[in-house]
Amino acid sequence: MFNRLSSEDGVDRRGFLECMAWIGTGLVWSVSGGVLSSRAFGQDAAAKSDFSFAQISDSHIGFKKPPNTDVTATLKRAIDKINALKDAPSFVLHTGDLTHLSLPAEFDTVGEVLKGVRGGNVLCVPGEHDLIGDDGRKRYLERHGKGTRGDGWYSFDFRGVHFIGLVNALSVKPGGLGTLGDE
Repeated sequence: MFNRLSSEDGVDRRGFLECMAWIGTGLVWSVSGGVLSSRAFGQDAAAKSDFSFAQISDSHIGFKKPPNTDVTATLKRAIDKINALKDAPSFVLHTGDLTHLSLPAEFDTVGEVLKGVRGGNVLCVPGEHDLIGDDGRKRYLERHGKGTRGDGWYSFDFRGVHFIGLVNALSVKPGGLGTLGDE
């Protein structure tokens, strides 16, 4: 969704994630008549929608350096903001890098924190940090891959909208972009 190129407002992916690290935020996506619109947590919904879902990303549980030395607290703040929404989202989508180093304790922590989301399901797709090491992929799929296909991707229909959660982190090369496999 975000890339390293600056957008018209001057915010690039790295800048957006740095801001998220300080305040624990994400997006609420609303769907009305099949058309998506988004807003940051705390912004009022523009109009009544058919349904909404929340998106969070890059919690990096296990990271302990500036700009965020307490990423677990940041994730909890994001969940508090989701739980405070006037209309609960139908589901929450975590779009990768749940953990920082794919360690069992990191997966355990993020799993416990995500249990705090009230309402709908929490769906996750892995980021490259969730697949580190020989057992990273296995650990991710065991803990957060329930209901996914292949290496953790989704394809499902919800209230007339088809969702696909793709995984592009399986073939990431240093300095490069991830790719989608044949599957």
